[in-house]
Amino acid sequence: MDAFYPAVEVLDNPALKGRPVIVGGTSKRGVVSSASYEARKFGVHSAQPIAKAVRLCPDGIFLPVRMKRYKEISEQVFEIFRRFTPLVEPLSIDEAFLDVTGSTHLFGDPVEIAKKIKQTIVRETGLTVSAGVAPSKFVAKIASDMEKPDGLTVVPPDRVREFLDPLPIKKMWGVGKATQESLRRLNVKTFRDLSRVPVKLLERRFGKHGMKMHLLSMGIDERAVVPDQDVKSIGHEETFSHDISDIGAVKKKLLSLADRVARRVRRKKITGRTLTLKVKYDDFVQVTRSATLPKPTDDGPEIYSIACGLLEKTDAGKRPVRLLGISLSKLNFPASENQLALFDRKDSSQKRKKLNVALDSVVEKHGDKSIGPGTLLTG
Repeated sequence: MDAFYPAVEVLDNPALKGRPVIVGGTSKRGVVSSASYEARKFGVHSAQPIAKAVRLCPDGIFLPVRMKRYKEISEQVFEIFRRFTPLVEPLSIDEAFLDVTGSTHLFGDPVEIAKKIKQTIVRETGLTVSAGVAPSKFVAKIASDMEKPDGLTVVPPDRVREFLDPLPIKKMWGVGKATQESLRRLNVKTFRDLSRVPVKLLERRFGKHGMKMHLLSMGIDERAVVPDQDVKSIGHEETFSHDISDIGAVKKKLLSLADRVARRVRRKKITGRTLTLKVKYDDFVQVTRSATLPKPTDDGPEIYSIACGLLEKTDAGKRPVRLLGISLSKLNFPASENQLALFDRKDSSQKRKKLNVALDSVVEKHGDKSIGPGTLLTG
């Protein structure tokens, strides 16, 4: 999708059309989630601090993230994708791979299918999408970014090298700034340059990633489109309007995050075994700490207790904290009953489960702020 979040905002408020729309929040402490093409002309981009975006684009329209609305539109778009093929692999809320190999007898050749998908999305949602048509996921992904917005780039099988060779190496997945710098020392600036470097040298410098980069530089990518992959983790994080130095205040924020994450996993009927705590200090240095539990959980107090233990392994309370995050991974789909040990306190476990069900029903009926830990209600 083209600048998806801002595009949805313009869809809902046409007065914003043609203006630099920046989604990510009105607080200067946050980060940009997405920017319209008008805003990008000023140098605004995703993951950029809002404060910098304000300096670059002082006349920008800064809006909060409305994830519920974006998901609603996303579901419409993905439903359109699945009309043309069942092989749809989501990359994010606004991007996917589609394998249309088996759809050509119904809808025409791949280019015709891409055109029909684009036309259907515009007609039914009012939004534009850019497509890349190619013989592999890697090349199709690069192609989809070439002519945004509302683009369509086609790379036939016999022209893959012609398409890739002149591209800068930063276009390659998995090649960050550090790898780019290492490749520059080898005089590698383009895909063509990389394809000419001896594989043994790349493996010596980059390990297995060296061979992978070599293959991708020639457009070789054998990965299949895997539909509807399970989510790997569920979490929540918050950037604070003011840095937090007091450890008590940090733990209070942690309690709120644990409560939200627990509700989210229960809503999806999922449990998780690995808990990860993210802490970002005032100087933007970020650390993570993880713990794997004996049994998967969806319980807020347990998540909070583990998170507090991990917090002790950070400098929170000694250094000002800008952001906190909690996530659960190693998920069970769906949440299943785990066999209890012989001397487990079964009554306590069942009471906690029943309490969570009751709390969730209140939230479902009256909203997220209707009920929660009493500690969060105190000043």
